[in-house]
Amino acid sequence: MADASPRTETSTDDTDDNNGLEPGRGGLVASDSSDRSKDKHGDQKTLRRLAQNREAARKSRLRKKAYVQQLENSRLKLTQLEQELQRARQQGIFISSSVDQSHSMSGNGALAFDMEYARWLEEHNRQISELRAGVSAHASDTDLRSVVDKIMSHYDEIFRLKGNAAKADVFHVLSGMWKTPAERCFLWLGGFRPSEVLKLLSTQLEPLTEQQLSGISNLQQSSQQAEDALSQGMEALQQSLAETLAGSLSSSGSTGNVANYMGQMAMAMGKLGTLENFLRQADNLRLQTLQQMQRILTTRQSARALLVISDYSSRLRALSSLWLARPKE
Repeated sequence: MADASPRTETSTDDTDDNNGLEPGRGGLVASDSSDRSKDKHGDQKTLRRLAQNREAARKSRLRKKAYVQQLENSRLKLTQLEQELQRARQQGIFISSSVDQSHSMSGNGALAFDMEYARWLEEHNRQISELRAGVSAHASDTDLRSVVDKIMSHYDEIFRLKGNAAKADVFHVLSGMWKTPAERCFLWLGGFRPSEVLKLLSTQLEPLTEQQLSGISNLQQSSQQAEDALSQGMEALQQSLAETLAGSLSSSGSTGNVANYMGQMAMAMGKLGTLENFLRQADNLRLQTLQQMQRILTTRQSARALLVISDYSSRLRALSSLWLARPKE
């Protein structure tokens, strides 16, 4: 009996020890499960992060590829641009050299015309002085007719000189740069307006017969109609030219449209070429008006008419000189 008690105690102790160990083991199992859950959750976060990184890397590669492609496209465009600019530069050099040569020729032509006009005006003034002396001396109609015909031929000469000068520089002739400032204010297509001259003469050549008055009135009306037609033609030309130049503005900034730009400028140049024709028609109208006037008037009246026209022009030149010499405040 004495031996059984210790074993019983020992058994009890073992049982107690076993019972005492169970809670600890349960805690370890729970801890391991929690750790595994945390590890699994952490792995998922890591996987998501890795997936995000891979996606970001993929997008980065795509952006880099697109950027490289953009650079390549830009390089190709730049190469094309350089080639087009080189062609345009070569054309520009050709055009520039042609323009320089043309400008030199036109400049020489304008200078030559100015000198020829100065000589023409000097001879015209001499002839007018001769005519004035004949009228004052009551020269015969035959003598006056000789001087009148000479002056009319001299007018024909200036129109011929203007036509030749217009081939070199039509702008110089049309703008009246060979005239004084006051004369330029009253210019119409590079010269006097025929209807205005007839209006001036109708008040300075009295007395006139009814037939002469009717003839001058009809001539003035027909001259006015011809002037209006030429003026409308010039306006249409200016409008067409403006539209042509405006049409090239949208493409002037793109080198890809160099050929189109050059084509439009060539078209504008072609339209400018018609200016010479307008000047020639205007001068023909001026000469025809003077010739018709001479047919309507008597010899002595024609002489007086030429004096009136010359005096009017002389006063315009004198007005220019006085204006330029005025005191400048």
